[in-house]
Amino acid sequence: MHEVHWVEQVHGCRVVTVRPVARAGGESASPGLDAVFAGTGDALVTDAPGLGLTVLTADCGSIALGSEEGVFGAVHAGWRGLLAGVIEQAIDAMRVLGATDVTGALGPCIHPECYEFSEADLAEVAAVYGERVRGRSGSGRPALDLPAAVSAALTGGGAREVTGLPACTACAAGYFSHRERGDTGRQALVVWSGARDTTR
Repeated sequence: MHEVHWVEQVHGCRVVTVRPVARAGGESASPGLDAVFAGTGDALVTDAPGLGLTVLTADCGSIALGSEEGVFGAVHAGWRGLLAGVIEQAIDAMRVLGATDVTGALGPCIHPECYEFSEADLAEVAAVYGERVRGRSGSGRPALDLPAAVSAALTGGGAREVTGLPACTACAAGYFSHRERGDTGRQALVVWSGARDTTR
């Protein structure tokens, strides 16, 4: 992996399809990692082996997507991006590149016990992803169950969910949380694929 592609995240649903950086004749990749700005969006997908795709989070969902065909993706999903359909659109973009059975896993994100939510916004999310997204905060207030919403989006997009890293960024040690502590640091989810074996 010589290139890690990243986007300026805007809590929307734009998916960027990534290609390797075109290099001048004979120019080789640098011995380290090149960080490549891929534009504005909240998801990246590619079918190019050896590339890294990254999203940054500090409470929002980070979702790794993969497929047997070697098509893969990385998604940043806050509640606004979820409502806009960013996860489903990333899965669709992978299918355009040839993916069939898409698998998704959720990284660390804020959990309902720490994610008090307004009734109006919660009703909006529940109208799209079902009542299971309704949770309760540690103080008993209405809360958004972000992992449940991500799971519903993956299923709705036709992907198969596998176990990710079920840590709450707000209350588990070792994670950045913008909502709980106003942290300016971010977790990075990096998804990549090695070269595919085409001899089989």
